Amino acid sequence: MPVVEIGSRPVHVNEEGFLTEYDEWDEDIARALARQIGIEMTDAHWKVIRFLREDFRAQGETPTTRRVNTVGGVPVKEQFALFPKKPGRKMSYIAGLPKPHGCV
Repeated sequence: MPVVEIGSRPVHVNEEGFLTEYDEWDEDIARALARQIGIEMTDAHWKVIRFLREDFRAQGETPTTRRVNTVGGVPVKEQFALFPKKPGRKMSYIAGLPKPHGCV
């Protein structure tokens, strides 16, 4: 896996730029990743990202947008407003998790 520098720290990523090592992520890296895709983090963004991290740790896979809606309590419409166009992909990218298996 390639190693790139994000926010002045070396991290392992896959060919699509998703972090591959769960423990290399921190909130500074999340902010840097968000900036790279044009997202300025707010409290609402952090709520989603923290849910994704906690759910991934418990379930062993990246939650889909449907799961973020039903379990995380963030409606899909709000996910699209926070992470325009491809919320599942963008949320997981910022959270330092693998891309979800399905978009829904």
